[in-house]
Amino acid sequence: MKKTINIYQKKDILDMEYKNNSENNVFFSKLPPLSLYIHIPWCMSKCPYCDFNSHSIKNINSIPEEEYINALKIEIEQSLPLVWGRKIISVYIGGGTPSLLKASSIDKILELIRTFFNLNSQVEVTIEINPGTVDSSKIKDYVISGVNRISIGIQSFNNNKLEILGRIHNKSDAIKTIQTAQSLINNINIDIMFGLPGQNIKDCLIDMNEPILSEVNHISMYNLTIEKNTLFARNTPKNLPDEDDNATMQDIIEETLFDKNIIRYEVSAYSKHGFQSVHNKNYWTFGDYLGIGPGAHSKISFQDHIIRIKRIYNPNLWIKTTMQNERKSSNKKILQTNEIPFEFMLNALRLKNGVKRSLFQERTGLFINIINKQLKIAYEKKLLEKNYTDIKATDLGWRFLNNLQEIFL
Repeated sequence: MKKTINIYQKKDILDMEYKNNSENNVFFSKLPPLSLYIHIPWCMSKCPYCDFNSHSIKNINSIPEEEYINALKIEIEQSLPLVWGRKIISVYIGGGTPSLLKASSIDKILELIRTFFNLNSQVEVTIEINPGTVDSSKIKDYVISGVNRISIGIQSFNNNKLEILGRIHNKSDAIKTIQTAQSLINNINIDIMFGLPGQNIKDCLIDMNEPILSEVNHISMYNLTIEKNTLFARNTPKNLPDEDDNATMQDIIEETLFDKNIIRYEVSAYSKHGFQSVHNKNYWTFGDYLGIGPGAHSKISFQDHIIRIKRIYNPNLWIKTTMQNERKSSNKKILQTNEIPFEFMLNALRLKNGVKRSLFQERTGLFINIINKQLKIAYEKKLLEKNYTDIKATDLGWRFLNNLQEIFL
């Protein structure tokens, strides 16, 4: 007969395992805020620019929703010892295309989350949706189930560009989905891309002056990059805007959205007052997050170490392995002391206003003097503002952010 271990015994075993292998010198007097990410890996088709863990399906009925939810429940139960007693400040259901699942499946997922986790009373609950996969009834069901923030994958309001990007919707679908969501919920983000094949500055300006943007309270604005293992990497478009045009588009975007009271607060994030993303900001300030589902990543802090976890990538293998209740469904590693400062700065420097210097010790468990040498270099290069309260990039540093971040590598 297989011996069972209760949740408290599991926590003791995990703690001993990490302490025996840890070579870190970190110490947390207070653990960082904690977010929860749920990954849903299926899409109707694979977009040529996408390097996320998404897998195209033949038809919507081929998604193994019941098996997926059962596996989620098991992985959540296995993960509880890592975050026992801690409050969740945000939940993000991402993908893939979560809106391909039935509304009843999303309701079951949120019920699992409420059952197993200690949610903050003001918890932000986001779901990603794509036009063409939702209607007003589905969005209404999400809100009834507890979703209070919706992120819509628009990418462009130009039908030709949408076709090039492999999107299954058109401009009319995009506007209708935004308006439908706005009629049911206040907190909405839309994703837009620029630097698209064949896009010029005039095209970018037309996208930015789309009237619907004035009504949106959060926009994630991404410069198209050619990532490895994508269709665009294998067959790169030859008419991509050059570096100067991309920089001009970025300036136009920031100025145009500013005029609509949508202010840039992170490299790719813009919002109206009071609508900054709680979930994403927790990432950027080196908070903790527990990732559940195929390919999901986690970063969890303990009193004297930080771990990273990566789940099995392939959805079918993830379901099979998790259903067999095997711990090999994920890989764990301890962050070493020399890795932590770079990871903190990689995220924190993305914020337009930077972070308080005190946050470095609070979120890394290390004294800030461990990066004195790198700070001095950044000050001398005028990439970092020299003051005793904040860690904040100068305008020059923000424009050459990669160079600034590399100093801390």
